[in-house]
Amino acid sequence: MTDDLRARLVAAGVALVAEGAEPLSLREIARRAEVSHGAPRRYFPTHRELLAAIAKVGYAELTARIAALPGHGDPGRDVLALARAYVEFARDNRGMFQLMFRHELLRGNKEGLRAASKPLFAVLVQRLGPDRPDAAVVAGALWANLHGIAQLWLWNSLQMATDQDDLDAVLRTAVAAYTGAPPCCPT
Repeated sequence: MTDDLRARLVAAGVALVAEGAEPLSLREIARRAEVSHGAPRRYFPTHRELLAAIAKVGYAELTARIAALPGHGDPGRDVLALARAYVEFARDNRGMFQLMFRHELLRGNKEGLRAASKPLFAVLVQRLGPDRPDAAVVAGALWANLHGIAQLWLWNSLQMATDQDDLDAVLRTAVAAYTGAPPCCPT
């Protein structure tokens, strides 16, 4: 029963994030899970731990989406597909994307949120080429760049700064910078 209620609380939080609920309160999550407002505290001693458990679902979904992308053996093409999927996830799941990267959730929780991001990072390293000696450093720089692109695009800042609406051109250019591949593959 404990695991069932814990899962219901997390599922209720995920649904609220998807609906754009702000703020994401313990009371509202409990109401949605059809439990007393004190019930979440039995499974998540702090609000932060419940939010981290919800964000962990986002990492699992994003990692699964990216890991399912077909590989072509061409780092430029493979990383570009990953970049597109990453930004698409950010666009389609804005609330979850923002929750996943809240700094206070990444630090010191018992949910292992930081560890939940590692499989996502491993897919990026794999796509860059695991034999590449600098793959982890390049993957880190590329991830930071993709995250910045996604966030700036969501805020419409990138469109305003570049005076254009071609997100794919930005992604192709970023991927080319990190893979050495020409900025190809507009489709």
